Amino acid sequence: MAKATLTLLLMQIRDNPKTRDEEWRSFTQFCGLDPAQIRILNLFDTPSFGPEVLEGVDGLLVGGSSEASVLEPERYPFVEPAMALLRHCIAIKLPVFCSCFGHQLAVRALGGEVIRDERDFEMGTVPISLAPAAARDPLYHDMPDGFMAVSVHRERATQVPKGCTLLAYTEPCTHSFKVDDAPFWTTQFHPEVNRAVLIERLTQFAHHYTDGEAHLREVLAAAQETPLSNDLLRRFVDRVLLVSDST
Repeated sequence: MAKATLTLLLMQIRDNPKTRDEEWRSFTQFCGLDPAQIRILNLFDTPSFGPEVLEGVDGLLVGGSSEASVLEPERYPFVEPAMALLRHCIAIKLPVFCSCFGHQLAVRALGGEVIRDERDFEMGTVPISLAPAAARDPLYHDMPDGFMAVSVHRERATQVPKGCTLLAYTEPCTHSFKVDDAPFWTTQFHPEVNRAVLIERLTQFAHHYTDGEAHLREVLAAAQETPLSNDLLRRFVDRVLLVSDST
């Protein structure tokens, strides 16, 4: 399969128009694709859907969210259909890459537990530790331990679901896993976000994550560049979508 012929679906959980556009362009940039190659299914616009949304796509991307929670399906009616879609992708072995909210969604979809932190949650750029299994993984085998990544989340999972393999972590939580026997990867951190986007996004959602202007300035001043984590999306495209025997 040629890279120029790929079509991906981005399952987007963004309500703010500016962030919708920024996230789509960030995924496009770090996947190394043309914008026309990534379709969008925004769950705030389309809360009810089924497997038909996957027609004609070669893989699924799932983004983050500062405006929804996987722990409140009664408030966000798209959570249940989204989890069902992830399980369907596993069943048909469609390649999937889930980021942040997507990671939490996958944990819940596969029977794992997600918990919420009211304070002292990860925010900014953090070093990511590799689990032993990463040495044999298509995406991680040549990543250095302790690579930097953008991580901003109030909800987390401390264990991977049954039938999955841990690939990366920090002390508070799991940060990446792969579903066994399926081309399905997740990251709690944001491979689609670099330092510049982190600064823009945290400034926009400061009321949601920070304790005031001084706290925001402190987090932004400590933020580092994250080229290695940003490269994971290109690896997913090149090493999974373009390689038929990647699983």
